[in-house]
Amino acid sequence: TVFGVGNPEARVVFFGEAPGADEDRQGEPFVGRAGQLLNKMLEACGFRREEVYIMNVLKCRPPGNRTPSADEVANCRSFFQRQLEILSPPYICCLGSVAAAALLGTAMPLGRLRGRFHTWRSSKVLCTYHPAYLLRNPEAKRDAWEDLKLLLRDMGLQPPQGKGRGTS
Repeated sequence: TVFGVGNPEARVVFFGEAPGADEDRQGEPFVGRAGQLLNKMLEACGFRREEVYIMNVLKCRPPGNRTPSADEVANCRSFFQRQLEILSPPYICCLGSVAAAALLGTAMPLGRLRGRFHTWRSSKVLCTYHPAYLLRNPEAKRDAWEDLKLLLRDMGLQPPQGKGRGTS
């Protein structure tokens, strides 16, 4: 089981899809190639990994590392919802369409969810591309960086100077 990691009092939770093989082995979310890119994204925002909280919709890797099924998401819903209720973050950043759909209860494509805030309970929710998607589609990194800058501005923060290209 890959539960989550980070500061339980973080202002922002990064919410992904499910553990991969590397995460399964280490028991920590986002430690593989996508996790390395997420770390660069966090650094570009001026965050350290220890300052945020990182978790997934599913706590166990789906067979064959496939996209989680609707039943699997439904089976894990009470766990991730309770986890988010306990953390009660002001901000949640959904990484990818699975996390966005699971949290917001929508089938709307990620491209239509991006670029604006949504609400879940008392948290502001921003949706952006999953780091694994960005590894496969590097041209989308610019859009993801725009999403993260929107998050930072709303949090009253400015991205560190010269950052933003750290996601390449």
